[in-house]
Amino acid sequence: MDLSEFQQTADAIRDEVGRVVQGQREVVDFLLTSIFARGHCLLEGPPGTAKTLLARCLAQVISLDFGRVQFTPDLMPGDVLGVNLYDFQSGSFRLTKGPVFTDILLADEINRAPPKTQSALLQAMNEREVTIDGTNYPLGGEFFVIATQNPIEQHGTYPLPEAQLDRFLFKLLVDFPDREAEISILARNATLPVETDKGRTDLRQVLTRETLQAGRALVDSIRLDETILTYIVDLVRATRSDAEILHGASTRAADALAGAVRARAALDGRDYAIPDDVQALITPVLRHRIVLGPTAEIEGRSPDDVLATIVNRLDAPR
Repeated sequence: MDLSEFQQTADAIRDEVGRVVQGQREVVDFLLTSIFARGHCLLEGPPGTAKTLLARCLAQVISLDFGRVQFTPDLMPGDVLGVNLYDFQSGSFRLTKGPVFTDILLADEINRAPPKTQSALLQAMNEREVTIDGTNYPLGGEFFVIATQNPIEQHGTYPLPEAQLDRFLFKLLVDFPDREAEISILARNATLPVETDKGRTDLRQVLTRETLQAGRALVDSIRLDETILTYIVDLVRATRSDAEILHGASTRAADALAGAVRARAALDGRDYAIPDDVQALITPVLRHRIVLGPTAEIEGRSPDDVLATIVNRLDAPR
């Protein structure tokens, strides 16, 4: 696969998903970057912003196995990973695999489950394998998690710990679509029966497992110039000394940002990265990996505000 074919495949995915999910083009672009950079995504937004629909549509256009877990307060780790059950006929234990054994996993409202269940996903997301009763089971190289959470209803939720958040390449804030997009959505739905499940629309599969692997190999071939690497490191290190940040981003965060920059460059049809790639990705990569200090909290500053200040303060390479 060359860069032109790669771009055509990405455009086909955008067009196909856009048939159902309108007004979220930027989120779709970040999800594509995440898939080809081998990173997981956390979608945060109020109810009704098509977070779950977006994940379902993306899974439809990619011919990979898809699983979904609705996280609830009584969900146990075994409900996600699977359990060994005793088979009376064979007289031995047999593994009943959980929904984590899939390629694309939608972890819906992940912050509704208690910490021990959230942590069950840690190993899966980091190592792409799970350990059940002392035995390791691989999940496959295509394993990809799209998790959602609602920032409004905080009662009865369990905020994700920093270690879990660090496993997500992007935290994407999903907002309502603009006025024109909302009118277009209503106009399309007005032609359908009232109770039609919009997520059941037949979408064309445009990305096979082999195409995905070829696209990732192409991303792997993108090499970052030393000036870009230095720029990434300087930005990440700046988060550790900034007066508004209590805990800055880690080296793993810098490495994740570099990987995402390579994927974005390929999606843009380039075999090289530019500072704009870094500036476009630094906020969704780092907003969930930094902890603001009390001064920033009192002044109502958000992680996005603080990161924007850092980007503006540091000179980009020419």
